[in-house]
Order: sequence, then C-alpha cells, then structure tokens
Amino acid sequence: MRALNLKFKRLTLALPPPSPRKLSHTRTVIYSGYLREDGLWDIEAALKDIKTYAIVIPSQGPREAGEPIHGLSIRLTVDDQFIIRDVLTDMAFIPHPECSQAPQGMHKLIGCTLGSGWRKAIDAHIGGVAGCTHLREMLFNMATAAYQTIPSARHFERQQAGLPDQIPTTPPPHVGKCMSWAFDGPVVQRYYPMFFRKQP
Repeated sequence: MRALNLKFKRLTLALPPPSPRKLSHTRTVIYSGYLREDGLWDIEAALKDIKTYAIVIPSQGPREAGEPIHGLSIRLTVDDQFIIRDVLTDMAFIPHPECSQAPQGMHKLIGCTLGSGWRKAIDAHIGGVAGCTHLREMLFNMATAAYQTIPSARHFERQQAGLPDQIPTTPPPHVGKCMSWAFDGPVVQRYYPMFFRKQP
C-alpha cells in the first residue's frame, strides 16, 4: 500500500453544550487484541456498568454507588483466519445469581468465524434465553476488534521484515460496508484501485 502525503482539514463535530444535568449511569466497554507467543490471537472484551447512586436489587440486596452492577469479560482465542479456537468468560459482577449460568453455551462458538454471518452464529448458539444479552452485545463487536488487530499486525510484521505488500485478489471485507469505503469512492480509488468501480 503506497504512502500518501495528504493534508486533511480536521472537522469539528463537537456536541453542543448540554442542558444542566448530573451523571446517573456509566457503561464502559473495552476491546483489546493480543498476539500470543504460539501465533494465535486473544481478542478480549470487558464491560462494566456502574451507577452514581445506591440501588436495591430485589431479593439480592443493596448495591452501593460506584459498585459494578455488571462486570463481565470475554476472551476469544482465534487464528489468522479469524476462526475461534477457544472461549473463556468471566462474570465477576452480576445482578442475579442466575446470571452465572449464562456462559454455559459459550463453548458452542468454538469453530465459528469472526466474519460474515457472525451475528447469526451468536444468535443460533446463545440467542434469547440461551445466553446473556450483555455477553452477546460484547461478542458482536469482538469481530471488529479482531479485524482491527490481526491484519494490521501482520502487515506491520511484513514491513519490519522487508517483505513486499501482499496484493489482495478479492476486496477486503470492509470495502463496500461504509461511506468512506464505497467501491466508487476516493478512498478505495487510492488504496485499492484494482477494486474501484465508477457507478453509472
């Protein structure tokens, strides 16, 4: 991929000042990608829900302000083809004791691919009452995190080794899936001219 020396005008898209308000709830979700020594990849997601006030969960008792309502983690181990080799789940903070049973079906995702059909695979194996809403929400975006992690890291390795860029023979999965990466757009024309096509 050739380097481009382009100057971009930064667009200011700041939100307007809010109405007077106070914080009530914060959900934090963090995705991380790791290259393992064995050549596989760990894609991890961590979710935390906290409130700024104490609440009482029926039959469970009080939760103090700042104490997590949810504290969930998922680790997917995948290969270079985005095929899941292993799944680990931790539910350190849950609102109901029954929630602890939600990860029981997560192993069914082993062998699935983080790519086309990923959301259907999640729904097929752990959809509805067979799983946890929040774990599914985390899993949805783990495919994107894997895609942000693996190709870039492998490309960097090739650069460091002085190897030439690999020329794709088919459009990368993100092409045609977003406004900037439209097949007839300037970004595709710059980065993947072999796949650029003008609309009539």
